[in-house]
Amino acid sequence: MRVLATLLFAVVFGFSPVLSAQMVTVSSLGRIEPAGGMVSLAGPSGLGSVIMELNVEEGQMVKRGDVIATLDSYPVRKAELARYDAELENAQQQLNREKKLGRTMATSASKIEALELGVKSARASRAAAAAMLELSLVKSPADAQILTVHSRPGERVGVEGVVEIGQTDRMYVVAEVYETDIIHVKQGQKAKVSSPALATPVTGTVERIGLKVGKMDVLGMDPIAEADARVIEVDILLDEPDTVKAMTNLQVEVEIGI
Repeated sequence: MRVLATLLFAVVFGFSPVLSAQMVTVSSLGRIEPAGGMVSLAGPSGLGSVIMELNVEEGQMVKRGDVIATLDSYPVRKAELARYDAELENAQQQLNREKKLGRTMATSASKIEALELGVKSARASRAAAAAMLELSLVKSPADAQILTVHSRPGERVGVEGVVEIGQTDRMYVVAEVYETDIIHVKQGQKAKVSSPALATPVTGTVERIGLKVGKMDVLGMDPIAEADARVIEVDILLDEPDTVKAMTNLQVEVEIGI
């Protein structure tokens, strides 16, 4: 009877409880981030090294594999690689000469075998030296933009790394939705993002809903009350990344389900 009465009320007054639940707009705070977040680059052996050469500036676009910086260990490791190159070439020449002689005069198989082992050993040493040389270069792991330069030539690489990069061709808002509101958020919903720093609001689409409840990182007007708030992160892909690509970490207001 209660359900019937509710439906009758909906018909008489033109109100649908189901549609109302679907049209709830969820408000939250959030922050702007590039796709994949912000990545700090120090190189495989960069921490504690000194920057010898820096090839980028803030705002510059880089390609995957581009050399961002060269560390002070590079000259020594380059010299080591050159030495192993010479040793490999010498070992190969000895082996070739012995094989050539073997076609015209008697030569022991054991000697050729020993020379072949020498070539293999020289190749392994050369490969190890080449790998060590790579450790002296800080390279970009993806097509991205330089967001921040932390270390410049002559400076030692600290815990922040050499640079911070982000894939700003795709920009997101990470909205922190209260756990009590997350039931109203669905993938594919449209969202509106606004801030005093934006000339006009920008729109986006809910792409991912987090699987973990955590504490709020983006605090509003009452940080003491919000410090213990329980939220779930929702990733919203923005429709016009170029309008916010220079605003990483900007705090924004988000409306989901517009």
